[in-house]
Amino acid sequence: MTVSSAPGKVYLFGEHAVVYGEPAVPCAIERRATVTAKARDDDRLRVQTQDLTLDGFSVEYGDGVLNADVDVPRPLVEAAVGYVDGAIDQVRDVADENVGFTITIESDIPLGAGLGSSAAVVVAAIDAATREIGIELSPTEIADRAYRVEYDVQDGQASRADTFCSAMGGAVRVEGDDCRPIENASRLPFVIGYDGGTGDTGALVSGVRSLREEYDFAADTVRTVGDIVRVGERALAEGDIHKIGQLMDFNHGLLSALGVSSRSLDAMVWAARDADALGAKLTGAGGGGCIVALDESPSTATALSYTPGCEEAFRAELDRDGVRVEAE
Repeated sequence: MTVSSAPGKVYLFGEHAVVYGEPAVPCAIERRATVTAKARDDDRLRVQTQDLTLDGFSVEYGDGVLNADVDVPRPLVEAAVGYVDGAIDQVRDVADENVGFTITIESDIPLGAGLGSSAAVVVAAIDAATREIGIELSPTEIADRAYRVEYDVQDGQASRADTFCSAMGGAVRVEGDDCRPIENASRLPFVIGYDGGTGDTGALVSGVRSLREEYDFAADTVRTVGDIVRVGERALAEGDIHKIGQLMDFNHGLLSALGVSSRSLDAMVWAARDADALGAKLTGAGGGGCIVALDESPSTATALSYTPGCEEAFRAELDRDGVRVEAE
């Protein structure tokens, strides 16, 4: 039995624009998905979850047969196992044999909230399952294989940002296929507000694409998000947290103009700003889910906890560890 974990992430800058080759800066946060992999004597795959939206969810499948012991529609079952299925396919590709596993997933990352839960699960699953059969992959290879899984499951709409950040930890820069850690990134006092919902990533990405194709100014907006990232990188390297916050505010305004914010996200952003956060913006695809703010004090978390539509507010410092083995 092998246990590995990987962190979730927030976007400091650059979501949506990264799809069009602009840079983005995601940052790992101290919220993790933990995957336990145990090799089986057969080639079947059993997936069990704890502390997730489908708490206690368990499925077993092989030979084209999928059985679930929870009363939910089959498409939801298939979606829930899709990422793990893809991760194990990658492990089987590495091993060059059809190995079976029992996989148990625990996570304190809200699902579908823009915090990279699927990437963290895939990264941790690949690491745990390969280690379980005596193979150790580098974080960069895990990131690459995890990206292939997300790309397939998300119908070609994934970027390398989430999986690279989860595998490497810390703050990273992603621009197309060029991915690298940002060395000596300053400490970032993240506060996260969660509205309990989730956006439709595919629809939101398609909506931005349509705007970009129809209007030159929408395409300019996407490029401006990229410009914010470039300025933000320098501020991050210099430890200028006040400028980082200001640029986060700009980034949110542009994302809102592209139609990917929501009433609940805007309400949480303004609650954070009114509480004197240094900056606040949505994180992830948008449409619902989470916002991220910068604040050393407890004021923003307190304000968010009283904001209508905010179900949870919590601190999540920058996690400098990427994927790691917890037990072998």
